[in-house]
Amino acid sequence: MLIFISLLLSLLWATLTYAVALIGSGVRSHWSDPYNLRPNPLYPYARSPVPASSRNISYLSRFWKDPNILPSRTRSSKPWAAVIKRRQDAYGTAQQDLDLRPTPEPTGESSASTTVFVVDQTNFALLLPTRAGELISDAEMDAETYCTPGNNFCTRIMPEGFIRAASVVTADDGSWIQVTGCLDVSKSQLDPNDAGGQMDVRFPNGAQCTFGGWGASFIELVEPKLNRFCLRCCRAADDQINCNSHRDRSGCENAIPGKYDFPELGISCA
Repeated sequence: MLIFISLLLSLLWATLTYAVALIGSGVRSHWSDPYNLRPNPLYPYARSPVPASSRNISYLSRFWKDPNILPSRTRSSKPWAAVIKRRQDAYGTAQQDLDLRPTPEPTGESSASTTVFVVDQTNFALLLPTRAGELISDAEMDAETYCTPGNNFCTRIMPEGFIRAASVVTADDGSWIQVTGCLDVSKSQLDPNDAGGQMDVRFPNGAQCTFGGWGASFIELVEPKLNRFCLRCCRAADDQINCNSHRDRSGCENAIPGKYDFPELGISCA
């Protein structure tokens, strides 16, 4: 009997000692689960290290960048970046050459006398000087719309033979339409030595293109000395990718890549 009592007391003492040890160590409980997340588990199973990969980026990687882990996305993966580059390369203008500063806001109220449009190669309108010998750059403030012959939209009509040849192109995605071609300056009142200038939503007052409507981007260059003209109308406002207003001194071939030679007609702007 005494032996049994002694064993029982010894067991109780051992249990009490063990409990005190657990409480002293701060462990309230434990699990045999090797993936237990409680602090200081009684059986701390070692976990195998996880190899680093681009698909295994820890939460801490948001704040600390491991040089051995590559990001899962790069700029080149952006679909629109490739589209923009292809669009520009298709017409010979590299995107990195563009000045993408916003276009200033349109000036003045919209007016039929300063509205251009493009329907086809024989039906379009350009902004031109109204005074004989006036330079294109000087007419940016008072130019008015001239339509091709046979059009009733304009009060001013281009002289017969002034447009020698023209070509109309529309973007595949419908974002712009353009007309480019050759002039016979001798049929007009333009100065044949004028290097040219640009019209856009800023000049003249109220300038717009019917393709995009009031406020939508458009650019027009007329170069009497080089016997050529170009007009591109964009669907959206401030479209500096397709209707870049900062290339006003780069000439038609650079600002609006298009057709300026018509061998099938025996005509060349040069």
